[in-house]
Amino acid sequence: MKTVDSSVIEALAAYDSATVQNAGILVRGYVHADIDYTDPRLRQYISPNEKPAVGYALTSTWTPITGSNSDGYARTDYFDSIARANVPVIVAQQDIDEVPNRGAIIGDGMAFQMSALGAVGALVEGNARDIPGIEKAGLPLWATGRVPGHGPFNMIEHEIPVTVASLQINPGDILVCDADGATRVPVAEAVDVAKMCAEVRAKEAASHKFFSIPNFTIENWEEWKSKS
Repeated sequence: MKTVDSSVIEALAAYDSATVQNAGILVRGYVHADIDYTDPRLRQYISPNEKPAVGYALTSTWTPITGSNSDGYARTDYFDSIARANVPVIVAQQDIDEVPNRGAIIGDGMAFQMSALGAVGALVEGNARDIPGIEKAGLPLWATGRVPGHGPFNMIEHEIPVTVASLQINPGDILVCDADGATRVPVAEAVDVAKMCAEVRAKEAASHKFFSIPNFTIENWEEWKSKS
């Protein structure tokens, strides 16, 4: 996995996903939403609290309904890859069953293992279950749905491209996840995006301060327009 210095991850974590997305636009221009950020189906079930969850995508596909029970070896290899990463990891899981989004593909048992092995969040195209237990595990969670069960449960592949809430995610992409959803940052752009975030935040702060003037008048508005 190609990585950046840990200070870059820490810098990105100081900003929300929207600021990071704005910074990305300034770095490389507009790109299609499906390679930039998640769609509104994604729901934050467990918050990362004060700062976004930021980490490298560890991807996998699952079938929670059809097929026979997994022997578990492929899944163990997947969890091994979390432990071996030695960087903050966000697991990005996609339900690819014949009838997707009917069973859960993450629950509290998996969450406790993921959190213990170093995952800092889970981003799921599909359903979660055991939400209170996942919260106890301390794993921030975003998913497109929630159900109480699953059938024969299989992990199909890992370290392959996946799609979560319309966002196309490659293994090793940096993900910035908060209440708005997830923004994708390609590793090659991460240093520049992190630097640009400070400029975006400064411009926004100046704007917010100006429009917080007590008793704002039309003259203030004209002043703003003349400077814009």
